[in-house]
Amino acid sequence: MSSTEIIALVTGANKGLGLATARQLAERGCTVLLGSRDAERGAKAARELTESGLTVRPVRIDITDDTSVTKAAAFVDREYGRLDVLVNNAGVLVRRPASEVSADDLRPEFETNVFGMVRVVHAMLPLLRRSSSPHIVNVSSDSATFANATEQGSMFARSHDSFTYSATKAAVNMLTVKYANAFLDDPQLAHLKINAVTPGYVATDLNGFKGVRSTDEGARAVVHWATVGDDAETGGFFDEQGRAPW
Repeated sequence: MSSTEIIALVTGANKGLGLATARQLAERGCTVLLGSRDAERGAKAARELTESGLTVRPVRIDITDDTSVTKAAAFVDREYGRLDVLVNNAGVLVRRPASEVSADDLRPEFETNVFGMVRVVHAMLPLLRRSSSPHIVNVSSDSATFANATEQGSMFARSHDSFTYSATKAAVNMLTVKYANAFLDDPQLAHLKINAVTPGYVATDLNGFKGVRSTDEGARAVVHWATVGDDAETGGFFDEQGRAPW
């Protein structure tokens, strides 16, 4: 393995935005580890990309399961010895009117979107430490911004059935900032860039394919911030063009 080879792991990459992100990273010359909870679907998606001449390997990873994440980290360590790019893309949205949501109803989305993200970062951090230019991208959402949520009458203010999802992504944004601040104070991690990124309103199964952007368009923002230079910002919430409104 070349020291200049970029090793990138994308979670939830067997379809949708994750698959488009994996493909675009591979097209940039990265060796992409295509993370998927379903091993068969992940293998199929990786095979299709490999048949296109791209360097992609499937990795089974269920971000809600400690054992699965630990095994995925051990695989990366054994095969590559480091990780250069981590894209935390895997996520779920359970639609339920805000007035009907109980505390227990919050758990599935927080378990995946928040705790799952932290679980993966924690497991992969030793591998990212070994990279000369490590990057973490946490996929967020326009629905997590206070500017959008408080714009009365807007789509985001009125999307009451994404009550929990928006809250999880707001948590992702804050955790990203807190990670970045902690890394900057750690000499061994100060070079690690971590940002939250919104792909925009992308047509995926999360929104019933009602989004106005294609997965390829949405993935561009994720890939951009996953591959920015060492002088780039860290601890931000960005879209493809620049800083997104908080």
